[in-house]
Amino acid sequence: MAAPSAYTRRVALKAGFLGVTGLALPDLFRARAHAKAKGGSAANDKSVILIWLDGGPSQLETFDPKPDAPAEFRGPFGVCKTNTPGVLTSALMPQVAKRFEKVAFVRSLHHDNGDHFAAGHWMTTGRFGSSAVNLPQKYPSVGSFVSKLKGPNNPHLPAYVGLPSAQTIYLFPGYMGAAYLGGQYNPFDVDRENKYLAWTGARVRSPKWLSTLGSAADGTADRGALLKKFDTMRRDIDGTGLAKTMDEFQLRALDLMTGTAAREAFDIDKEPVRSADRYGQGPWGRYTLMARRLVEAGVSFVSVDMPHWDDHSSIEKAHGAKVPVVDQAVGALIDDLDERGLLDKVMVVVMGEFGRTPKINTGQPGIPVPGRDHWGNAISALIAGGGTPGGVVVGKTNPKAEYPVERALKPQALLATIYHQLGIDATLTFKDHTGRPHPILDDTTPIKELV
Repeated sequence: MAAPSAYTRRVALKAGFLGVTGLALPDLFRARAHAKAKGGSAANDKSVILIWLDGGPSQLETFDPKPDAPAEFRGPFGVCKTNTPGVLTSALMPQVAKRFEKVAFVRSLHHDNGDHFAAGHWMTTGRFGSSAVNLPQKYPSVGSFVSKLKGPNNPHLPAYVGLPSAQTIYLFPGYMGAAYLGGQYNPFDVDRENKYLAWTGARVRSPKWLSTLGSAADGTADRGALLKKFDTMRRDIDGTGLAKTMDEFQLRALDLMTGTAAREAFDIDKEPVRSADRYGQGPWGRYTLMARRLVEAGVSFVSVDMPHWDDHSSIEKAHGAKVPVVDQAVGALIDDLDERGLLDKVMVVVMGEFGRTPKINTGQPGIPVPGRDHWGNAISALIAGGGTPGGVVVGKTNPKAEYPVERALKPQALLATIYHQLGIDATLTFKDHTGRPHPILDDTTPIKELV
């Protein structure tokens, strides 16, 4: 093969580092080829969409309402019946309730920790590790293990994508990252400049970098402007010591980000209006739609960031506004996947780092509006698709949603279920930065009701 031109090198550099992303795609391809040679790839073509409710949603206002509890526990919203007698959701989630035969609720998760950082790490890695006094991520996230051991279902797409940018508790990539697996297994972020988006706001369009890459690919770009942009980026990257010489993996990165598959998958403006609008007009709905496009195209793990759930006050106004947005997006996603014959192949997981205090407080100092505080003793999650059965409730909390009384489960049980459904051996071990080996999970037992 002839040596690539300087122009091709610069475009590949753009593809590999992308400015708005943290993923070196050439490194990803190189590492994946090495993993495949070592027999590290999983066999099936399933994928995961993780809808991450950063800040901690209330279990009572979502999947575990308690209509018979005292008013200061049950909250202001009431309940919605599903088609299964005795199974209720919050009144804020009628779309999920209508589709209960296709979803499962896990109501008995707990890690008993009220620290945002420790809890976020627990839920995304399956292990206690980081905390408010020791922020750096200690163990790899579920998405990064999927990226390393499974890879993408389509070699022309990244394995792991964060929408708009994978984060936890105002940290990038927070506990969604790869830790000691290496930066090549961090999520590919669509837009790091416009991140942590609220449930309302401007209608999200296709990523701006698509037009740049598309122009580079078809030769219509302003060559001088592109070269200037790429030269600036190259100087920045060279300063970090990350720039590498051109090889086959960088050429594949160039092909990935300028090729048809990636451009089509990320281009949500091509989605028919009727199909797109059922997800909702705001950022959360639009990125959930993009997640569907990505898994359909061949991405194996997508996180959709839906932040700002830390409602210590104004639970009625704040949760009352956000939960229906999640409900609409999740309902549309389940229908869309089902209509496309994808629901058995795509696992949808909805969760945050913890639940919220069952007893409503009397407001923060100076904010005399009741809310709910941090609560790691009772956490609810939704799981749908990916081969898991619907119409299932796993576990039970006491009458005030304070703690599990049946099937108490730690976060690793949920992650073990994800690995099991994707065909990943969670007993595999990897060395941390000190050389100490760690299995993916200490307990690899999946939730039996879901497999």
